[in-house]
Amino acid sequence: MSVVLSTASLPAADRGERWHHAVSRTFIPLDVRLLEDDPSPGSIVSHRLGSLQVSRVQAGPQVVTRSRRLIARDGKRFLILTLQRRGSALKEQDGREARIGPGDFSLSDSSRLFRKKVQDAFSFTSFHFPREDLRVRDEDLRALTATAFSGREGSAALVGTYFARLAREAGHLDAPAGRQFAATALDLLALLINERSGRFTPQGPETAAATLVRVKDHILRHLADPGLAPPGIAAAHFMSVRYLHKLFQAEGVTVGEWIRTQRLERCRRDLPHSPALGHGVAAVARRWGFTSPSHFSRAFRAAYGMTPREWQIHGLFGEGAGGGTGGGFGDATGAGAGVVATGRAEREHPGGPARCP
Repeated sequence: MSVVLSTASLPAADRGERWHHAVSRTFIPLDVRLLEDDPSPGSIVSHRLGSLQVSRVQAGPQVVTRSRRLIARDGKRFLILTLQRRGSALKEQDGREARIGPGDFSLSDSSRLFRKKVQDAFSFTSFHFPREDLRVRDEDLRALTATAFSGREGSAALVGTYFARLAREAGHLDAPAGRQFAATALDLLALLINERSGRFTPQGPETAAATLVRVKDHILRHLADPGLAPPGIAAAHFMSVRYLHKLFQAEGVTVGEWIRTQRLERCRRDLPHSPALGHGVAAVARRWGFTSPSHFSRAFRAAYGMTPREWQIHGLFGEGAGGGTGGGFGDATGAGAGVVATGRAEREHPGGPARCP
């Protein structure tokens, strides 16, 4: 359910007092000084997703201040993430001053003094939530208030995009879904703060394992895309590339190695059947994301001890004689032993990357 506050129906002379009340009621107690002789209309449209309040705000030039008097009177501690849409804001907190332009976002902490000045008509989306809901250290948070996070590049762009989309969908989410999406938003923000602070804190083992399963599923569904790479994979899961690599490091393999292994396994599976379908080695390689035939041939030989062409010719015979998915030429010697070992590893460790001699 949305809550709408507007001063559009009021005479200009009455808008200042009503706007001051609307801002303090929506967020936290604040001093508001309008900078126009005849104040422009202002509006606030809010939705609640669990403990996260999402508000779209538009108004004319003004200065908003959180004073010691208001901090002492209020007693509660909230954080406000502001995603600037139109106009620029000058923010001050914790000894810093930052200009927040369209597409940027910033953080404010209600427990300490802050000031925001907007000299032109503006619009922004704010996300207002209790401090305890954001699991980061106070010293890391204090170091990043009144800081402009660019919504155009890097991890901040991923976080900003998620918050922006959450705001657009806030009015259409039911309560359980809203709480879950809000929790995810705050997890992403905590990840960004930890990354910026140089204090990267990975998720717990259970959460990390579940995340890795989702990432692997995404990779397997996009193996045919030759452009599949860590930046795109990380972006699809709203995580940093650094964290993506950490997930795979726990298994002793790089992201690139795991992708290559999965592609090679699918090529190995398809090659013996490809002549009957009129497909050559290069066509099979392209189907699974390999763009260079020579690179594919070298990688295949390194993994299985024979060339793709040799496996294409003898693979079906090896499977029939050996009875397994990874049989070589019907025995466990020479080049075929590498493939037999690969098949055995698959059976003993399903779903994991093949370990080939």
